[in-house]
Amino acid sequence: MKLRCAVVGHGGIGKVHARIAAKYGELCAVCDVDEGKLESFEPSIRYTDYKTMLDEVRPDVVHICTPHYLHADMVIEALGRGINVLCEKPLCIKREDIDRILEAERQSGAMLGVCMQNRYNAANLFVKEHLEGKKVDNASGTVFWHRDAAYYASGEWRGKWETEGGGVLINQALHTLDLLIWLCGEPSAITAAISTLTLAESIEVEDTATLVCHGESPFIFSATNCSARDCPVELTLFSGGECIKVLSRDVLVSGELHHFEDAYKPLGKVCYGSGHEALITDFYDCIENGRHFAIDGSEGAKVVKVILGAYESNGKKIEIK
Repeated sequence: MKLRCAVVGHGGIGKVHARIAAKYGELCAVCDVDEGKLESFEPSIRYTDYKTMLDEVRPDVVHICTPHYLHADMVIEALGRGINVLCEKPLCIKREDIDRILEAERQSGAMLGVCMQNRYNAANLFVKEHLEGKKVDNASGTVFWHRDAAYYASGEWRGKWETEGGGVLINQALHTLDLLIWLCGEPSAITAAISTLTLAESIEVEDTATLVCHGESPFIFSATNCSARDCPVELTLFSGGECIKVLSRDVLVSGELHHFEDAYKPLGKVCYGSGHEALITDFYDCIENGRHFAIDGSEGAKVVKVILGAYESNGKKIEIK
């Protein structure tokens, strides 16, 4: 019997979740405050209030695909009703909300998953397996993308501390930073600097950031939205005598090329990647078979803690809490 699924937020990424939910489950409800976004669905499954939807529909799983600032309360409300939750990134944007969410997860009999879909890409899975039992000596990562004033004008919540929670770090670069944490381990301290180099007239938040993450496997990370165009994301890891270079579908291990094709095609924007379908089907399988989903609240909170530490650092080395 298919899981009964609901999606809250039917913007770009919400459409991806709705397509996959309809393919692998029974899409029983969609919700958005803008009813015009729901016209392609039967009137019987449309909602504009997510609490009403949760109470009336009681889905097996709800996908949270709303703007960042809404995630925490929506996750907590669903978990409090015993409904399994798959939340888009970031899990939340405020430090106090991490504890609120993790407590709700502990108190609920339902499962919480966070959508870190790049962990499911074939190249990244190969690197994770290749590093099993090995220590990463040091690493680096870059995200050099292009976002302009028109992008930020496309959503009123974008580019504001209160609603987006930050800029390039918490939005565009979060997935790559998460991969570094996944491969290297959670850092214990951070020294970081953020700036707004080209978009100061359009946004409050940073468009450029540099992080030095301290720990057993230290790494540096640079991200910007100021590039003239989107460049390929890159990771470089050193382990023992090996240098591992990671691109989207290619991995170089000390010069030896390994090429990978993902099992699923990208859905939606190119920057979403191809991992959503693999992650969602795994999350559904965990619910149906009583397995623990690896990217739970605690795991999803790790990258948020690092990003919040970067915003607090102001060029000083501080402990990540």
